[in-house]
Amino acid sequence: MKYSAKQIEHKGEKRIAVYFANDAALIARFKKLDGARWSASLKCWHVGDTEENRERFGIGNSEQVIGNSEKREEGRSLYEGLPDGHKQAVEVYVDLLRLENYSEKTITTYRNWFVIFLKCFPNDKPSTITKEEIMKMLVRFRNSDKWSAASQNSLISSIKYFYEKVLKRKREIFDLPRAEKPFRLPTVFSQSEVAAIINACDNVKHKTILCLAYAGGLRISEIANLKIADVDSKRMVITLRQAKGKKDRQVMLSETLLEMLRKYILAQKENKPKLWLFEGYGHTQYSTRSIGKIMDEAKKKAGITKRGNIHGLRHSFATHLLEGGTDLMVIKELLGHSSLQTTSIYTHVSKKTISKVQSPLDKLGL
Repeated sequence: MKYSAKQIEHKGEKRIAVYFANDAALIARFKKLDGARWSASLKCWHVGDTEENRERFGIGNSEQVIGNSEKREEGRSLYEGLPDGHKQAVEVYVDLLRLENYSEKTITTYRNWFVIFLKCFPNDKPSTITKEEIMKMLVRFRNSDKWSAASQNSLISSIKYFYEKVLKRKREIFDLPRAEKPFRLPTVFSQSEVAAIINACDNVKHKTILCLAYAGGLRISEIANLKIADVDSKRMVITLRQAKGKKDRQVMLSETLLEMLRKYILAQKENKPKLWLFEGYGHTQYSTRSIGKIMDEAKKKAGITKRGNIHGLRHSFATHLLEGGTDLMVIKELLGHSSLQTTSIYTHVSKKTISKVQSPLDKLGL
């Protein structure tokens, strides 16, 4: 179903206007929504501006509003002021990324940084830009208020891809200095904090999403991409297909989570998901932005001020398994890490080792 939605004020009320094709079946479905009304003056259907309806129609999330004009404008502004020759370079660049089977998310990231790079050289043919000129540009970027180690490294990756992959230049020619990333420990919620966050959700769908994140250590994108068919209640496993790094993997399906999933499906009544395990209005794929907001609201409601988003539930999953005696290699496979070194970060936050060390303060007898 193609539609667009926006917040409006109609006759003194805050409403959400929804525009879609004149179709009897769709209109019949829309009429079943609480407070649904037709406006002859606005020539659209509209519903109350509630949190549930904002989530249902993807308000505040252009990914879910198909055909959203703001999203199209964003795409246009990216290339604004870019010479035709530069635009052609971007097209070739993106085509090669797709041929090499990069994910759409990675393609978008590389493309956006590459465009930022090209905008620094509006009068130069991309193939003629020298390493010295690039180094000077990186220094300017480093001294700007938009700099971070991660952004510098993303920018460098996008530049190197163009010269080394698209133009086939030798790697050592464009060996650009990368910024050392600061070492940060992951946020880990205690088991009581995880329970408080989950129990703060009154909405069964929201509660199930948070339980899924913690029960299997799923990334936010993996939750959004999960399909009904990926949940195997006979083998008690969940299959995550083409996750980060384009790798399939499986995690355990807990009995508690299975029961919650069944309650969630039953609660959907006439709007049961058809393809994706979690869907928005019109059976569109649930967005990562909506999932992130669920965690933010649950934390706020639970009174938890500790930093950390929904990825913190993944960190908590790994840390609690390690503290419970699960082998680090098993945790590595469950998380889908390519290297054990990545997984070993949880040894730095596990209380399993730290709690065994007695502080010298305790020996002072104060």
